Amino acid sequence: MILTYCYRINPSPEQVAIMERWLELLRRHSNYALGQRLDWLNRTRSPIDRCSLVSEPIGEIPEPVNYYTQQADLKETKKLFPEYKKIYAETQQVNLQRLNKAWDRWRKPDVNGKRGGRPRFKKTGELRSFVFPRVNSSKAGAHLIDGVLKLSRIGSMPVIMHRPLPVGFTLKQCTIVKKADGWYCCLSMKDDTVPELLPLDSVKSAVGIDVGLEKFLTTSDGEAVPIPQFYRKAQGKLAQAQRIMSRRVKGSNNWKKAKHKVALLHLHLTRCRKEFHYQVAHWLCSKYDLIAHENLNIKGLARTRLAKSINDAAWGAFLEILQAVAVKRGLLVQEVNPRGTSIECFNCGSRVEKNLSDSAKPTLRERVHCCSSCNVKVDRDWNSGINILNRGLLAVGLPLDGCGKSAQDVVREASASAEEQQVSFVRLRSPHHNL
Repeated sequence: MILTYCYRINPSPEQVAIMERWLELLRRHSNYALGQRLDWLNRTRSPIDRCSLVSEPIGEIPEPVNYYTQQADLKETKKLFPEYKKIYAETQQVNLQRLNKAWDRWRKPDVNGKRGGRPRFKKTGELRSFVFPRVNSSKAGAHLIDGVLKLSRIGSMPVIMHRPLPVGFTLKQCTIVKKADGWYCCLSMKDDTVPELLPLDSVKSAVGIDVGLEKFLTTSDGEAVPIPQFYRKAQGKLAQAQRIMSRRVKGSNNWKKAKHKVALLHLHLTRCRKEFHYQVAHWLCSKYDLIAHENLNIKGLARTRLAKSINDAAWGAFLEILQAVAVKRGLLVQEVNPRGTSIECFNCGSRVEKNLSDSAKPTLRERVHCCSSCNVKVDRDWNSGINILNRGLLAVGLPLDGCGKSAQDVVREASASAEEQQVSFVRLRSPHHNL
């Protein structure tokens, strides 16, 4: 198992200047290497027996450009530009490896036939991290001993160890990251032991979760977590900070100060959202052994009119965190097909069409699942959660009434009228939101 812990470091002003210079030099080299690859691609794209009607490059056909040829050119780069001799050699190699991965994602499709976007040239300040691929070994460029991080050709600096390193893990890699509020080191560590997943025979409790925008999620047990809307609540202060930045002369010191304030606000929102996701994930994993959720096309949903709210909820980031927390605890997480979970009745299986309008205050009929066949009235999201749970149990091979609430229990708990139906809300400890 591989873990990554992030700690804050306190470099001296001289060390900050060195690291910022490294980032700028690595950015320039990465852009040059990307330009080499694109030039080779443009000159060799035309087949030998035909040419384009628009234009074709002329001249000699260059040699193939890949990671190994560009790595071999590092010696020539250091001769032409002596500043690159001050950068740790393995750090420059990892910089080229990053470009090679981005290039392969663009040129080579994955198992599903999808490819990533074309690598782009980085502007000044866009490269914010560099890597030492080995830690605490004989030839490593980074050494962490007793809360002091020693980096080759940079020096020693204290590390704020706000939590101890886990026992039994071996440090593998150190990434130095520049954020809006300072410098950080991300330590990747590995342990050969893998947590054993819980056997299906030992699953005692299961739950299905339905994520949404009115409520962050609703469980098949009828509990709901309110959505915090961190970005929506901070829009006023963000707009004010961005308005101040737009009125400054671009590139001036006042513009840089205003830009730094905007970056601090976005960093704070990101941390609040991440903390909230971890709280919900740990709450679910502490109560249930099996968690089923929908396999949503979040990128497609983010292209609709609800894009701002969907990106603010960050369902994709939450599901990744939920999967990571569950694996550490040895629990099970199952994806199910989302098609028809809101329309299908959990009790009788009949289809109940619903029309959830885009208005700010949808009617009660739109938010309540009212089945005319079995006369069941429950919350719309609660019905979806139960359907997700049933599909998750079928996917792993467990009986529908093997764990959790059965359909009869939910029917007994559901109110006779939609007006009386109340879903219990779970209020977690919210992160500080004083912007």
